[in-house]
Amino acid sequence: MDSKVEPQRQVMRLRGRSYIAFVFSPFMPIVNWLEEIDATLARSPGFFVGRPIVLDLSAVDLSSHGIAHLVSNLESRGIRVLGLEGVEATGLDAGLPPVLIGGRGCAIEQAEPKQVEDPRPPTPSLLLQTPVRSGQRIVFAEGDITVLGSVGSGAEIVAGGSIHVYGTLRGRAMAGINGNAAARIYCQKIEAELVAIDGYYQTAEDIGETLRRRPAQAWLDGEVIRITPLN
Repeated sequence: MDSKVEPQRQVMRLRGRSYIAFVFSPFMPIVNWLEEIDATLARSPGFFVGRPIVLDLSAVDLSSHGIAHLVSNLESRGIRVLGLEGVEATGLDAGLPPVLIGGRGCAIEQAEPKQVEDPRPPTPSLLLQTPVRSGQRIVFAEGDITVLGSVGSGAEIVAGGSIHVYGTLRGRAMAGINGNAAARIYCQKIEAELVAIDGYYQTAEDIGETLRRRPAQAWLDGEVIRITPLN
């Protein structure tokens, strides 16, 4: 007698994975806010390509049609919106990105002073002993990144702390992404496409010619990135 073998049921596996998302907070009038987006894209084309984008609409009062129009305007600029915040899901068009819940900022909590015999643990750091090639993206949100070589054009370094480049910085360097305004960027030769600290940035056009191809450091002064020579 033939016996039938029941196929083994496959168990669905769910795995969590976190990404750093940019949060856009539009303001009124929207046309002025879009002009700022256009200015950013003009200085650094493709900066937002392939990055998760969330729209925080808590500061604006838009209808479902207005939200759809805004999302369409961003998509026409190559910016794909992953989700929405600051708006009720009820009444929104079915084709809009989902309303996200549970999002939180990445600000670093300030630890209370400890006793001398119980010092704070050292800040984690990532050491890269080879150059970062064009197209590579290195993310280390826990602390500093040190690159013993150079950072190629089109490469990107993202750190929760400071960034140290012992060669030429030609790509993009973003330090202090967890709200660390005290982070700095150091390099032996600055030819960067973009430098950013705690969300504030300068592009290649903002870096003075007298600073280029020289050792330099970038630091945050209030809401302005300052770049000064190291010697």
